[in-house]
Parts: sequence; structure tokens; C-alpha cells
Amino acid sequence: MNSNFKPIAYTVGEPAGIGADIILQLANTGSLPDIVVIGDQNHLSARALELGLTIPRTLRIRHTPISEPIVVGQPALKNVAGVISMLDTAIDGCKSGEYSAMVTGPLHKGVINDAGVAFLGHTEYLAERTATPLPVMMLATAGLRVALVTTHLPLKDVSSAITQRRVIDICEIVDRDLRTKFGIAKPRMLVCGLNPHAGEGGHLGMEEIEIIEPALQQLRENGIDVIGPLPADTLFTPKYLDAADVAIAMYHDQGLPVLKSQGFGEAANITLGLPIIRTSVDHGTAFDLAGSGRADTGSLQTAIEVAREMVAAQ
Repeated sequence: MNSNFKPIAYTVGEPAGIGADIILQLANTGSLPDIVVIGDQNHLSARALELGLTIPRTLRIRHTPISEPIVVGQPALKNVAGVISMLDTAIDGCKSGEYSAMVTGPLHKGVINDAGVAFLGHTEYLAERTATPLPVMMLATAGLRVALVTTHLPLKDVSSAITQRRVIDICEIVDRDLRTKFGIAKPRMLVCGLNPHAGEGGHLGMEEIEIIEPALQQLRENGIDVIGPLPADTLFTPKYLDAADVAIAMYHDQGLPVLKSQGFGEAANITLGLPIIRTSVDHGTAFDLAGSGRADTGSLQTAIEVAREMVAAQ
């Protein structure tokens, strides 16, 4: 291995879930020389025993202790501090250059908040810890990338959250990161409208005319290749997607059901706009699968591969 190589950090996440399972299962199918697992050594050893696996000697583990013994499927409030410490260790390592990227295992936001830690999710926490004003959520699977203008909002609040400034900022971040972190020289973006039929000329809503199209026109004037606003029900077809690098959806359930129907279990969640590289699995803690050996490693494999590609593109 190149002596200048900087490894990728993997945070185990919620220890009662499948975060440990999937990295141990993946490590037992092949070497992971570029991965450092950030988690509790005792927890990983115990989970490997439950799964009937060994911890390969080539798998590097950075011991980050948790307080309570783990019962699969039963998160413990006292372990939240250790879970947050795993994240902080990876973030600080990426900021200092110790790690080239970080891949995150699934967390349980509810138990973190129940422990008294205000936590909206990985994306928001990473943004705060890296002083990033506007992080962008993008999911990717084979042949499709989808970035979001709004993320975890009630549907009734989406329209008011979509402003010209936000659409411009999101598209500029996506354009920049596709260039600098994915090596795409001239990204082409397809942008969804908000309303059915992209507003039908104003008959089904005015957001396309008053907000989205003026924002896209400014982006075009700034040299960014954006097409839209397009009806979401036709944008996600080969006619459009085959000539594009990313689709920009206005809200969570406009774009992500399409992506997950195409590649669930083989998709990665990527946070754009950060000064570091972060990818994640596209699933949750799956408490019902923890310790069973039935957890699917596909999304973790994809998240690691995407992180490697992003590191190589820089």
C-alpha cells in the first residue's frame, strides 16, 4: 500500500443495530485494507461471535468505547455518548487529514434525542461540526443520482421552503461537487418541478413560474447546465436520464422512491457541500436483523466504493 495513502473511516453507528454486522460480514468476504473501523472493540468481537465470524487480522479497528453491554435490537441511552464519539473521531480525522473520507453506519435518531442530545441526523450534525452552511443530500445507485432541494420536511412545509436562492445554492453545490469530487467536467442536471406536470403553465401551481424557472435561468447565465423544470413523472425516464448526471428533486418523496425502487440495498447516501467526503448506507439500523447474519451488505459496499471514487477524483 502507498505510504501516502490515507484510509477511509467507517463509523459503526448504533451498536444494537446492524452497523457492526455489515462491516464484519463484508470484511469476511474480502480484505478491506483501506478501512479503519471506528467502534468498540469488545462490541465488535462479541458481534462477530454471534455471527459465527472472525475479525480478520487485516481489519483495523480504532477502539471507541461504549458504556453498556449490547443487546441486539435494544438501544441503550447510556451508549449514545459513545456513538457520538465515533462520529466525532471520524470527522476530526477527516478534517486533520488522518482519513481521506468517512462512511457512516446507521444511527437511531430517536434514542440519541431521548438521551438529551438534539440530533436531526448525520447530515445536519456533519454540517454543524464542519461549519457548512448548506449541506446537500444526494443518493446514488447504478445509473442514477438524485439530490434534494428539501429533505426531512412535512409535505405542507415544502412549498414555502423552496426559494430562488435555495434552488440556486443547491444546484451550484451539486455542480461544484460533481466536478471536484466525482471528476465530471461538465455536469448536466435535470431539475424537477414541484407540482404535477411542472405546474401545467400555472394552472396547477405557480412555483415553477415564479421561483424555479427564474432560478434555473440565473444558473444557465452562470454557465451551469440545468434542464427544467420538468414534470417528475417524465423526468425519471431513460429519455431524459440517459443524457444526465443527476436529477434534482424538490422534496424527499419526489425523488428517493424512484432511486430506491431502482437500487435499494445498492445505493449510497452522499453529503455534498462539506469540506470532507462522507457517504453512508441507504438504510436504517434494522434491529430485527442485528446478530442474525441476514443483513445485506450491498449498500455498505456501494458507500465504500463511492467514497473511494470520490477520493480518487480529487
